[in-house]
Amino acid sequence: MAIRDFVACGVEPIEQALMPFQEFFRSKTTSGVLLIVSALTALVWANSPWAASYDGLWQTEFTVGFGAAALSKPVILWVNDGLMALFFFVVGLEIKREFLVGELSSRSQAVLPIAAAIGGMVVPASLFALVNLGEPSLAGWGIPMATDIAFALGILALLGDRVPYQIKIFLTAVAIVDDIGSILVIALFYTADISFPMLGAGAACLALAFAANRMGVRSPVFYALAGCLLWFFVLKSGVHSTVAGVLMALAIPARTRCDAEAFSVNAARVLRDYRDAAGPGESVLTNGDMHSALLSMQRIVARAQTPLQRLVHGLHPLVDYIIMPLFALANAGVALSGGIQAPAAPAALGTALGLVLGKPAGIVLMVLLIIRFSEGYPRGVTLRHFVGAGMLGGIGFTMSLFIATLAFGRDPVLLAGAKTAVLGASLAAGLGGFLVLRGAPRSRSPNA
Repeated sequence: MAIRDFVACGVEPIEQALMPFQEFFRSKTTSGVLLIVSALTALVWANSPWAASYDGLWQTEFTVGFGAAALSKPVILWVNDGLMALFFFVVGLEIKREFLVGELSSRSQAVLPIAAAIGGMVVPASLFALVNLGEPSLAGWGIPMATDIAFALGILALLGDRVPYQIKIFLTAVAIVDDIGSILVIALFYTADISFPMLGAGAACLALAFAANRMGVRSPVFYALAGCLLWFFVLKSGVHSTVAGVLMALAIPARTRCDAEAFSVNAARVLRDYRDAAGPGESVLTNGDMHSALLSMQRIVARAQTPLQRLVHGLHPLVDYIIMPLFALANAGVALSGGIQAPAAPAALGTALGLVLGKPAGIVLMVLLIIRFSEGYPRGVTLRHFVGAGMLGGIGFTMSLFIATLAFGRDPVLLAGAKTAVLGASLAAGLGGFLVLRGAPRSRSPNA
């Protein structure tokens, strides 16, 4: 809710000064803008006379802990293995919410985006594999599978009511299913040698978190501690540590402690107590009854919410405005002066074809198949809208860069070629999707 809604309570000068910045960070396009700025900064920095400082910064060793419990890793691995685990935690929370109450909660709603997402993963991966058969770069087949929903929704927001509301929901659901597929690919195919004792310890932490959920534990501190332990054990097990974020998200409670009627009754009672206690000239600093009523209202509001909702709301700014831009800054710095070297050409070509052609082709083909056996297109939606959405699905950026680092982390030549292709293909897919949707008939849907 905007600060302007609280004018009756008084707005401090600092709140008025910060209001434009708060409005900027509430915009749907902001996270996409920050990602673009971070990626461009990384590219310029990595191709400038100060390129050595760019590489030196991210390869600097950083140690957390002490003694036998110390972890020493380059800064870039703390970003990719540590901070990105929090990104995947938020992704996991959104996946859980979608399956409980969102677009994936019923079979009729879920069929179209799930089918489209599967097509949008299989076709790009297959194209990459065909181009890279017999090459060392075949390991990167998972790179063109994912969709960067921050960029995609940012472009849809720029288009406004030219895009039906149903397409925005469709693309969000496709991206959620994409994320599930990418997480499974990371867990199953991009792991090192597995340490079963460490994996068992992680499973015990996860079981404890699920048991605490069943027992009614709702403290964020408890789940934060359990999540840190799970992350550590998964990291040491050989499975990529970001998987721990998704698994812990599934253990977060998604139930309220009071329904809407109970909340209304209790809130009305507390508000009445507050009004009765608030006499002329009274201050909450000196009036214990007023302060007690405010504390009661806080407890009532907390019981009416779910821990899942509070965590999504609280962590989204951290993920959108700090972690993802920092990831882009750390991973998008590719030296372009030498071009794509010959050994990396198949990986670059497979990535570009997968994102620019394979992604929209897979999505649209599955949409046509499902529409063929259903009641037709949703009201106000045309094939052109799905084509544009499919092209926006080719904006791989964050997840594609992430999988590229997993696939080619030990081969700088292949990694540089794949990253260059991801950046170029994501730009082409975004621009193409924007132009296709911009030329579509303006939506007449009342929900647009």
